[in-house]
Amino acid sequence: MKGDELHEELADQGRGTETWDRLSAYAYLSAPERLEYVAVMRVFCGTLLADLAVPDVLAKLAQAGSPGNPAAVLDAETLTARLEQLVRWGNLLRSTHTVRASSIAEYQRSRSRYQLSKLGERVQRDADEVLAGADAAREVSSELLTLVDRGLREIAAMAAAPGGADPQQALEKISTLFVQFAEFAESVRDFYAYLGQVLARYDLDGAEYQGFKELLLDYVEAITEDVSFRAPRIAAHLRAIWPHLPTLLSRIDAHAAGLGALSGALPETRVQRSRGRDLTDWQGLRDWFADSEGHGSQVDQLRDATLRALQSLLANAKRMLRSASGEMSRRKDLLRLAAWFDAAEPEEAHDIAVAAFGLYGARHLGVAPDPDLSVPAYVSWWTGPVVDVPVALRERGSRAPRGRAAAVEDHGEQKRRLMEQAREQAAARQAAAAELRSASGRFDQVRLGSAAMRLLLELLTTALGNAQLHKGDKSDRGDRAAGDFLLDGAQVSDADLGIRLTAWRTPGRHTLLRSVDGDLTADDLTLAVESASQPAAEEASA
Repeated sequence: MKGDELHEELADQGRGTETWDRLSAYAYLSAPERLEYVAVMRVFCGTLLADLAVPDVLAKLAQAGSPGNPAAVLDAETLTARLEQLVRWGNLLRSTHTVRASSIAEYQRSRSRYQLSKLGERVQRDADEVLAGADAAREVSSELLTLVDRGLREIAAMAAAPGGADPQQALEKISTLFVQFAEFAESVRDFYAYLGQVLARYDLDGAEYQGFKELLLDYVEAITEDVSFRAPRIAAHLRAIWPHLPTLLSRIDAHAAGLGALSGALPETRVQRSRGRDLTDWQGLRDWFADSEGHGSQVDQLRDATLRALQSLLANAKRMLRSASGEMSRRKDLLRLAAWFDAAEPEEAHDIAVAAFGLYGARHLGVAPDPDLSVPAYVSWWTGPVVDVPVALRERGSRAPRGRAAAVEDHGEQKRRLMEQAREQAAARQAAAAELRSASGRFDQVRLGSAAMRLLLELLTTALGNAQLHKGDKSDRGDRAAGDFLLDGAQVSDADLGIRLTAWRTPGRHTLLRSVDGDLTADDLTLAVESASQPAAEEASA
C-alpha cells in the first residue's frame, strides 16, 4: 500500500510539473516586452520545420516590421536575450542542425540557431486568433448542423449494412462529420459570448436597441429553432450508431492506424488522434445533443441562454421606457468624465470634480462646528472631532424639516447644573489664589496643592509671555553685566481673582516651587504673588 501511495504521489507531482511547464509557455504574452516577443514568435510561426539564427530573425523582423512595432529596431544582443528567454519558457528549441560556415565570423553569427516548439506554435496561434477577432461578432454556421445530420444518417446506414461499413469510407465520413461539428459548436460559443457582452451594457440608445432587438428576435430565434429541430434527429442517429461504434472504430484503426501506432512502439510518446477516432469524441457529440447522464445537454443550455438574452433585452426596454421620465443611464457621460480625470493635472482634477458633482472639500459641507471646540490647524480630519450632521441632510440631502415640530425642550435643569459647576470652579480658583498669596516669598517652605500649582504655572506662563527681553550694553550697572538679557515687565494680573504675579530675573537665585504633584525649580528667577490692589513688591534688590 505504501508503494502504491508513493507512486500516486510521484505521479501527481509529475503532472503538476508538466502543467507548470505548459503554462510557462504563456509567460511571454504578459511580459513587459510582449510586443517584441509576439513579433519574434510570428517570424518562427511563418516557417515550417526551419531553424533560424539571430541574423535571419533580424532580417525577417526588418522586412515585416511596421513603424509602431518595437521589435523592428532590435539589435543582435537584445534579440539573442529574447530568444534565450523563449527557450527557457519552452516556446523555442535549440536547433541540432550542423552549422556550415566559411569563416569564423559567419560561424559565430550562425552557431546559435532556434526552431519552433509544438507548444510555442499552439500558444502563438491561439494568441493571434484572439488578437484578430476577440471582439468581433462571429456568425453561427447553422448550415453545418444540416451536414452533421446528413453525415450521421449516412454513417448509421453504413454501420447497419450487411458486412459492416467500408473502413476507408467510414473514416472519410467521420473525419468530415467531426470537423463540421467542431466548427458549428465553436461558432455557437463565440456568438453567445459576444451576445452576453453586449446585453450586459445598460447604455444602449434607440438605434442600438433596435439593432439588437432584430438580432435576438430574428437571428437567435432562427438558430434556436434550427437546433431544436435537428437535435432529436441527430440523437436518434447516434442511438442507432452506438451499438456498432466499437466495432466500427476497431476496423478503422486496423485499416489506417496512423500515428496511433507510435503509442505501442514508443510508450512515452502521447499521440493526439484526429477527432472521431476515439470513443470519447463520440461521447462528447452525444452529450451535446442529448441528456445522457442527467446533467442536461448543450441544446438545453442553448435554450436557457436564449431565454436569458430575451430577458436582458426586456430589461433594456424597460430602462429605455423609464428614461422618458429622466431615469436613464449616464454610462457614456461617466466614461467621458473618467477620461477627463485621467488626463487632468491634480489641480485641474479638483476643478473638474467641483464642476461635475458640486462637491467641495469637507470643510465646505455647510455644517458649523461647535464654537466652543477649538481644533488646532495641525490636527488631521481623520482623527479630529466629528461634526454632527442632521439626519435629513445625511440621508436625504435636504435641510427641510419633516413632520411636526418637536416640543421645546426645557433646559432649566441643565442650566442649573452648569451654573453650579461654574460656581464650584470659581470657588476653587479663589481658594487657589488665596493659597498663593499666603505662600508668596516662601515657596520653598510650603507645599502647594494641585489647584494652586496649576494657577501659579498659568500666571507665570502669561507673565513671561507679556515680558520683553532686551540685551544689555556697557551703560548697564549693578549686578547685570554687559550682554545679559533683562527681564522687564514680567507681570500679569487677574481682576476676578484679585491676584497679581510679578517675576524678576535674578542671576544666581533659584526659586523652588513645591507641590503635591512634584517640585519645579526656576533658575535665575524671583516670583512674587500679592493682591491686585496692592503695589508690586520691590524684590529686585533682595
